[in-house]
Amino acid sequence: MKPALLCIDLQTLFATRGQGIFADGGKLHWSQEEQDEFFARLETVVLPNVRRLQAVFRDKGLEVLHIRTRAKTSDGRDRTFWHKRAGLLATPGSPEAEFLASVVPLRDELVINKTGIGPFGNSNLPELLIQLNLSQLYCCGVHTDGSIESTIRAGADFGYCPILVEDACAAAGEMRHSLCVGRLQNLSGEMTTTNKLVEDLQQHLRSVS
Repeated sequence: MKPALLCIDLQTLFATRGQGIFADGGKLHWSQEEQDEFFARLETVVLPNVRRLQAVFRDKGLEVLHIRTRAKTSDGRDRTFWHKRAGLLATPGSPEAEFLASVVPLRDELVINKTGIGPFGNSNLPELLIQLNLSQLYCCGVHTDGSIESTIRAGADFGYCPILVEDACAAAGEMRHSLCVGRLQNLSGEMTTTNKLVEDLQQHLRSVS
């Protein structure tokens, strides 16, 4: 099975202090404690691990796919009903659609824009996976119990092998993250850690350079 790294929703809309869903007056229903836990994990654990994963996938010549929430229209009318209802909007060229600086796409890495919570029903990801002959999908990013869970469950239903990189994801607090990991384990996909995946790729695949 040919592997790929799926970096999901690592953008301003979902992962930046004081902006997007974390902006003052937004529709976020997280407590301050949940926000503090989220950003602590994001900044000290998740983003460093995503950078490590991106580096080893690039070194081995494997696909790094960047999946973000972004409408095709300037008013977001092509979003799903639930994203409209939640007030989630990132339009072309908007700050909300920008990737986090530390994990941006490089060179000709593919960017997939989705208009709902998961990419399988709201983007061209299924077609790309077929074209690129990808079947082993290592998922990282935010939020574990949102876009990540949706991607893994749908990927399994579509016949792919989705793998959650547990320490490269974050949710609204450690409890929500842990509960989601428990739901997914051995039901919709497999589980791994950054260290295990990096070690496996380094031992079994040659670098392209």
